[in-house]
Amino acid sequence: MQENFMKERKVLPLLLSMSLPMVISMLVNSLYNIVDSFFVAQISEDAMTALSLVYPVQNFINAVAIGFGVGMNAVIAYHLGAGEPDKADAAASKGMALAFVHTVVLTVASIAAIPAFLRMFTSDQAVIDLGVRYGRIAFAFTFAIVIGLAFEKIYQAVGRMKVTMASLLAGCVANIVLDPLLIFGIGPFPELGIAGAALATGLGQVLTLVIYLVLYRLQPMGVRVRRQVMMPDRRMAARLYAIGIPAILNLALPSLLISALNGILSVYGQIYVVILGIYYKLQTFIYLPASGIVQGMRPIIGYNAGAGEHRRVRQIYVSALVCNAIIMACGTAICLAVPGQLMALFAENGQTVAAGQAALRIISAGFLISAVSVTSCGALEGLGKGMPSLVISLLRYLVVIVPAAFVLSRLWGATGVWNAFWITEAVTAVCAFFIYRRAASSGQTL
Repeated sequence: MQENFMKERKVLPLLLSMSLPMVISMLVNSLYNIVDSFFVAQISEDAMTALSLVYPVQNFINAVAIGFGVGMNAVIAYHLGAGEPDKADAAASKGMALAFVHTVVLTVASIAAIPAFLRMFTSDQAVIDLGVRYGRIAFAFTFAIVIGLAFEKIYQAVGRMKVTMASLLAGCVANIVLDPLLIFGIGPFPELGIAGAALATGLGQVLTLVIYLVLYRLQPMGVRVRRQVMMPDRRMAARLYAIGIPAILNLALPSLLISALNGILSVYGQIYVVILGIYYKLQTFIYLPASGIVQGMRPIIGYNAGAGEHRRVRQIYVSALVCNAIIMACGTAICLAVPGQLMALFAENGQTVAAGQAALRIISAGFLISAVSVTSCGALEGLGKGMPSLVISLLRYLVVIVPAAFVLSRLWGATGVWNAFWITEAVTAVCAFFIYRRAASSGQTL
């Protein structure tokens, strides 16, 4: 089969060849939110606050789309490794049908819920109005996110990483170009303000989906989405959701965390809510490259697990862990060296920049050790072990950090919240190491 290179090439060159296109595309794709934030910050601080408050809902939509896509990716890669192409086609086809269902539910729910969601965190009517205006337009493009990410995970499962890179890059470039045109009304374009930022992002996502559809029609790959096998199949759906639901929760937990931390920080002033929002924009430049490594690793691990190459699975995990540790070390160095300059990209208020600079230095202390948790979660998903992966994420995004942030904030105010980040990463990394060893040694996969 054409995917045999996943068990024949040397591990490190294979991992890098699969991951680097994803690292590049994820880095550039992170500019979706970064560019929006950069231009929206020039409108007003209220607009930036609204964007920060809408972010958890956007993250949840992405979590559902990516998480279910992870389930598709793992099942497809496993069956390809096991030499079962018909079952791989069935996983792709039934997964795509379920993705359409997810699209309808997420679109309706997010548009209906956004006003009430915003009122949970602010009473400022100007901020609420801006958030609703941005959110309703952004959520109207949910179909492009969900279906586009389903295609992305199918292409990744067969090792076609350059296709996903090209598609994501095209959408991101379109977003970057359209943002200032639609926000500020340059040339013949209308001045839409924060609504222009949402429209630019949505149109970029549509372009990505269109490229996937065109390439799928023109360039055959090892897996086909076939209408005749889209009918419901409880067994296949159960397998997709057994991996997809824990992966969705893994990715949705940051949204819950941000909302919880916004609630804690809002007591000390809106400035800290803004700083938290800016931090989550900045940290994408660090964690998305690591996510690129994980995305490159996941289909390789799944394929080799399906082929019974368990020693090679261990080698892939170690190689990915080392790569992620290097990425996190670089991120730490940058945040310690120029934290003020990073915060100033999104804030003009000197008080916000100063407080944000101190926060970034404290939080970055946990970056390096977090490589263990990030890599272990991705490897377990590739092996089809969704629940152990979910346990690690629960520790990282809920069980440890929320109580720690609450208690420490009572002792040191907002500074206590920032310290909760690195404490949580240290505790979770130790737990993740033992969880992965135990789960991986069980020998059972999909």
